[in-house]
Amino acid sequence: MSKDREEVRRAVLSCLEEGSTDRLRQCLKDLHPADIAEVLPDISLGQQVKVLRVMEPDRAAQVIFELDREKLPILMECLGLQRTADILSAMFTDDAADLLGDLPEDLRQKLLGLMEAHEARDVKELLTYGEETAGGIMTTEYVAIPQDITAGQAIEVLRENAPDAETVYYVYVVDDQNHLVGVLSLRELILAAPNMRIEDIMRRKVISVNVRTDQEEVARLVAKYDFLAVPVVSDAGELLGIVTVDDVLDVIEREATEDMMRMAATIDSEGEDPDARPFKRALRRLPWLVGLLFGELVAGHVIEGFSETLQHVTALAFFMTAIAGGTGNAATQSLAVVVRGIATGEVDPSQILKVIWKEAQVGLWVGLVCGLVVGSFAFVWQGSPSLGLVVGGALALSITVSTILGSFVPVIINRIGVDPALASGPFITTLMDVSSMFIYFTLATIILIR
Repeated sequence: MSKDREEVRRAVLSCLEEGSTDRLRQCLKDLHPADIAEVLPDISLGQQVKVLRVMEPDRAAQVIFELDREKLPILMECLGLQRTADILSAMFTDDAADLLGDLPEDLRQKLLGLMEAHEARDVKELLTYGEETAGGIMTTEYVAIPQDITAGQAIEVLRENAPDAETVYYVYVVDDQNHLVGVLSLRELILAAPNMRIEDIMRRKVISVNVRTDQEEVARLVAKYDFLAVPVVSDAGELLGIVTVDDVLDVIEREATEDMMRMAATIDSEGEDPDARPFKRALRRLPWLVGLLFGELVAGHVIEGFSETLQHVTALAFFMTAIAGGTGNAATQSLAVVVRGIATGEVDPSQILKVIWKEAQVGLWVGLVCGLVVGSFAFVWQGSPSLGLVVGGALALSITVSTILGSFVPVIINRIGVDPALASGPFITTLMDVSSMFIYFTLATIILIR
């Protein structure tokens, strides 16, 4: 436990031990909600309930949103469903929808029934959208103004509505049918003359996303234009909500985690939660690992085919792990670079030859250096220039091939509509075990035996 976390835990426990509700409330006011959420699992369930009961609903909402979702049902039952519903009502609608979406159906319905009517209605609407779409991560708490009012009148609208909005960095302009027709920044609005009409100062070319747009595409758009928020519209162009940059950061973190877990073959293509029971997690990994075992048997069969070569030059066995391990690592590196590039939009899958050629050049340089190092060692150790040439040449060639395969496989998989993260590291490593052993022993047979 970090020093800061331990200090916060001690402060909370000290206030709890005093037994004074007012003292506890004052103590919690001096702490950031994120710090409280971090130490809450370190205290007893009864103490957690007491902490959340004395906090203001909006601060308690920030704490609850950061907690482990698997443990929330028990905490909510102990806290009381009505108190929990009040806290959910204090959340921004997108946060409340995210939290409720992870709860059991019966508990979700109970809480929705206890929430304020308009809050429950907005949350239910968000829950109807796909979890990984713009609609699933947007908030309905934003500021919109009509186009036929003045800047002075717009500022009055902001004073009235801004406290309930999640962000007011952008002011969206709508027509009588709530179609998105323009946007202006808060700075532009403040600097405008009070009598200027909104339609004369707004920007009419608005970058927006459809409610069904994939969340990864939304994240790319926000990153590309450095937006703090992006509007979400229906097929008819009606403004439905906005996606804020903090939601985009959550998306990036989740997607990066899922890609890494898929590359390790620890979750399936549906992106299931990796924090499952050990037996269930083992079942996810077994199909991959058993299948790859057969791949390794193919590599063993390749080695068996060159048993005569191995018997003549037993020193070849010493370098087998270096050849296989080095090429597998190089392939995994290329795989990681390309998968990340596809996910962030930095790699264009349509330019497959350019992607492969770029990685092949990297592999060639890496292979030459690694081959020279290991080949020199083989020459000095055995005093055999031929052995050094075989080991160094095989490693250089195998690493070059491995970087090509590491960049080629995810691009092809992405082209056929499958998540490229499924081209996992273990799969590439096994493939390279087979090819590197074939290259190694073929060169050895040609140079050392014939």
